[in-house]
Amino acid sequence: MKRILLPAGGAILATGLLAAGLAGTASASGVVDDAPLTPNNKVAETVDFWLKANGAALRAASVYRYDYKEVNKVVMKGGYTPDTKPGSTAPIGEEKKTTVKVQNVNLPKTIGKVFFEGRDGKLYWCSATSIQSTYHNLVSTAGHCVYQTGANGHVLDKWVFVPGYYQGKAPWGIYVGKQAFTHYDFANYEDYDRDYAFVTVYNGITLGNGDKKVVSKAEWDKYEGIKDAVDVEIGYDEYKKTVDLNGGESTDAWAKPGSKVDYVGPDYKGPKELAKIEVSKETYEAAKIGDGNGTKAGFPVTENVTEAEYKAYSGLGYRKIDGKGNFTITHYYVKQWVKKTNDTKFYKTVFYVFSGFSKDVGRLGDNVGGQGFAWNQPTGKYVRTFGYPGGEHPDGSKPYTGVTPKWCYGKTNTKRTVVAAIKAEELVSLKCAVTPGYNGSPWLLKYSNAKRLGYVNGVTSAVFGDLDGNNRYDTIYSSYFDGETAAVYKAAAAVWSGKVG
Repeated sequence: MKRILLPAGGAILATGLLAAGLAGTASASGVVDDAPLTPNNKVAETVDFWLKANGAALRAASVYRYDYKEVNKVVMKGGYTPDTKPGSTAPIGEEKKTTVKVQNVNLPKTIGKVFFEGRDGKLYWCSATSIQSTYHNLVSTAGHCVYQTGANGHVLDKWVFVPGYYQGKAPWGIYVGKQAFTHYDFANYEDYDRDYAFVTVYNGITLGNGDKKVVSKAEWDKYEGIKDAVDVEIGYDEYKKTVDLNGGESTDAWAKPGSKVDYVGPDYKGPKELAKIEVSKETYEAAKIGDGNGTKAGFPVTENVTEAEYKAYSGLGYRKIDGKGNFTITHYYVKQWVKKTNDTKFYKTVFYVFSGFSKDVGRLGDNVGGQGFAWNQPTGKYVRTFGYPGGEHPDGSKPYTGVTPKWCYGKTNTKRTVVAAIKAEELVSLKCAVTPGYNGSPWLLKYSNAKRLGYVNGVTSAVFGDLDGNNRYDTIYSSYFDGETAAVYKAAAAVWSGKVG
């Protein structure tokens, strides 16, 4: 068992025997550290943050990386010594069943992404999976995807799990984290031999069926809940119904000129179309109301954006942080008449509001199932790993998008890996040429392709190795799951989280 040096008194103690006076929020055994994530009265606000503007924040999140220089030098040492007898907990629905061997590889329904806001205010994601628990409400991922180490370490904000995530969509809802369970040594000593976490989540929330409603621009502006505005293409006949081609005021439709644009005035007698041109707030406010070019074209349109989008924006729109702390960009338009061409397209803006959440779509494990859990297992066994790689290799190539999950299969190395840069001495390695974004992904023993279930016996840590020196990742690493890992898991698996509201 790994031993650590405690700062108080300089005494060397086994990890599982930490002095009670230093345990903080740790359990009586000194192994488990738990911390609250989102209180019940903030769950709807968290979901609103991620779902508004058609999931803009989900799409804007980027791969989460641990902030150290790339580690290429690793040292292989002797094998592992289990601290207790091997053990396992069956997956959800397989408690009294036996494993059936099949050949085809099917992706598990349990995997997805965890999204969160870092201490730098930016949005990130890691991979994760639903896992067995008493109340079917538990997520397994990497410790660094829940708890940010370093000075004044802190749990990550706005933490949610989205199983089956795809391009801003949450097919089984969003599950907001309630309580995070990590190993005490990870939370307090940044010991990456303990880079794993188990998070209880509230029942899922999603936009309820029938809640999406088309409203006027004025109603849309006043609405404070989740809303969306979409520019939709329309036909020329519909365009003519909403635009006075003799130069009258219009706020409903506009033309997008084709490749050849000839500007004309409202008194032009030939075929013409009304286009909208975006201008600055100052230009819009100085513009007159009327029929001529450069007059106001309808009302400004305000969109909610993420902080990253807000900071990166360099267009003409007016940026503002509203009274609730939301990041907004307001767009202003003036009229411009152009000659009609054959390649012009026509648009109008449709405004939607969502009148409420479906407060309870059920427990996570009931909706997507949950993998089993195993500890103190021998290395050198076959595992399947599933996650969402999305970062680039050290050489700059980026073979994965992070949109769809990928998998690896192979035997874990029987020798432990030492990475001094992150205080790791007992990492398990697996040949797997994936990139960051895969961190937090489950390593599954005895995976049944027919049932899409196995036993979580590791999670991809912060390190991605380039062992052959070709400047491309070829190896991933995990903590060795021992009896202390089981103690953290069991503490989390017994905690109820419940419904929202």
